[in-house]
Amino acid sequence: MSRRRTLALPSWLPVDAYILALIGTVVLAALLPARGTAADVAGGASTGAVALLFFLYGARLSTAEALDGLKHWRLHLTVLACTFLIFPLLGLASGGLVPYVLTPELQAGFLFLCLVPSTIQSSIAFTSIARGNVPAAICAGSFSSLTGILLTPLLAALLLGSTGGGFSADSLLKIVLQLLVPFLAGQFLRRWVGGFLTRHKKVLGLVDRGSILLVVYTAFSEGMVAGIWHQVTPARLGGLLAAEAVLLAVMLALTWYGARRLGFGREDRIAIQFAGSKKSLAAGLPMASVLFGAHASLAVLPLMLFHQMQLMVCAVIAKRRSRDPEPERGPEPESVRNREDAGAGPVSDPAVTVTS
Repeated sequence: MSRRRTLALPSWLPVDAYILALIGTVVLAALLPARGTAADVAGGASTGAVALLFFLYGARLSTAEALDGLKHWRLHLTVLACTFLIFPLLGLASGGLVPYVLTPELQAGFLFLCLVPSTIQSSIAFTSIARGNVPAAICAGSFSSLTGILLTPLLAALLLGSTGGGFSADSLLKIVLQLLVPFLAGQFLRRWVGGFLTRHKKVLGLVDRGSILLVVYTAFSEGMVAGIWHQVTPARLGGLLAAEAVLLAVMLALTWYGARRLGFGREDRIAIQFAGSKKSLAAGLPMASVLFGAHASLAVLPLMLFHQMQLMVCAVIAKRRSRDPEPERGPEPESVRNREDAGAGPVSDPAVTVTS
């Protein structure tokens, strides 16, 4: 009996299949953008997909685990400060790159990526590979995503103003109705649908990814129809990549050495570095589609490039951290003890695809 062969990318390739799917979606939007009635249909489907996406986020987030994670409040406040204070300050500083390195539109997208919440899946996966505090990474990513639903649009209103594609009170209302309300509905219905989501998480993972691809196609189609891609030159793209490389290097160094100055141990520092230095494509794309409208394609371009860059760099760092000498074992983190006391067993490397 022959074994079934599955298609997989080579392990040495630093781009996963989902990134290739994102790139393919952008190419499809460039060649066959949605116009007229098709654009209306795609826009309506994108709106519904985003609402479903955040409903699933809410239904998956365990309220009990989140409340238990509050016990490690210093770590979570550190991650939140990196995500929603230091990142935005660096984003504001990028204004000095206009017009020499970035166009005003690209700089607005660069600033927007600095306002997006942290990742969940990739923070967990990289923390696990590096032998860090996995429960802390789970809670830190969850808190960041939940906080970002409210804080990201408010920061966008404050810092982007009219450059955010005409940001207004209507945009904030759309965020609430399209993102926050489905999220809260998911939390409310979790006790009834949680088991179903757990049993079908692989299928629902495809729903997550499909929703994001639909948002990307709709956003880039609008950009093609509006003709805004003529504003981007290879030199501008090179300048954007250089600016993002500096941004990522600064945040990786700051989260690692800053956490040490704050007195955190090695496992906590790993969780802080991976949760505090990254940005979520899954959360940022739907928000950008609401906040920027027809300009969303240029607005999400910096986020898409930063997302791939952070995965490649953090994968290398996580592997290097995994080869560090085993530290002397002190008392286990309280969150780990609680999980084991509850019968969850020790935390092991999760089988997580790092694409959030």
